[in-house]
Amino acid sequence: MAEDKIDDLLNSLEESEEDSKQAAPAEPETEEAKSEKQDRNLELILDIPLKVTVELGRTKMVVSELLNLGQGSVIELNKLAGEPMEVLVNDKLVARGEAVVVNEKFGVRLTDIISPRERVEQLK
Repeated sequence: MAEDKIDDLLNSLEESEEDSKQAAPAEPETEEAKSEKQDRNLELILDIPLKVTVELGRTKMVVSELLNLGQGSVIELNKLAGEPMEVLVNDKLVARGEAVVVNEKFGVRLTDIISPRERVEQLK
């Protein structure tokens, strides 16, 4: 459902760009009108629920190793200590960050954010 809303939004944006290229406006669109149009488009997707994941690292193991895991076992990951963690939204990379503690809970301080254009391209 969320992907359908995103596809609809991207299609409407592409159609409005094509329409504006084809039709010669009687008068140039003001910055205020452009801003209002963008605000309306943004409002279409503001209530879409997203799955946010912070990935500490990955590893591969065979079933026998998995079955031998117990309390106190250590799983070695593919990232080095201190290396940035990846922040994924719906399994798409959007940022990198470092672990922090916030009110006795873990959090992530973002250190590098993927550009908005790259983020929208990943949603296609």
